[in-house]
Amino acid sequence: MIFMGSCHTATKQNDNKNDNRYKSEQKDTMMNDTTPKVTGIGGIFFRSKNPAETRSWYSKNLGLAVNEYGSTFEFRNANRPEEINYLQWSPFAEGTDYFNPSQKEFMINYRVQNMEGLVKKLKENGVTIVDEIEEFEYGKFVHIMDNDGNKIELWEPVDSVLTKIGGETAK
Repeated sequence: MIFMGSCHTATKQNDNKNDNRYKSEQKDTMMNDTTPKVTGIGGIFFRSKNPAETRSWYSKNLGLAVNEYGSTFEFRNANRPEEINYLQWSPFAEGTDYFNPSQKEFMINYRVQNMEGLVKKLKENGVTIVDEIEEFEYGKFVHIMDNDGNKIELWEPVDSVLTKIGGETAK
């Protein structure tokens, strides 16, 4: 009886070691993955009658840490917990042309990896690319149109630059 229990415990420990080894290998694969794809949400942008008033309302009533652009949310990268990532929430003036050619009241920014590879794939799939890839210290950007006429902003971030810049964030 004790032998069976010990054998079961040893088997369980080996299973746990195998699970941990599999999880470690899976994490290494995810961390080294350069597949052109979306990796998360980078921003939510929407039209507002009065962006300053809207920022103030969200700050006062919902506790958002706001600046002249909106509010920056801080979160941890699931594959690299030591890395801080960011999401930008921004109200834009109703008359902005930043969302053009879309007529929608909003635009979503998606975080991506391998921007050049993704744009190549999108072109091959017949997706409308609105502009050329632009590169800034804090990342690369390009805009596309989805099948519903929504303008989408793609962002390959350099989060470490945003971390160095600092500033108050919503957490």
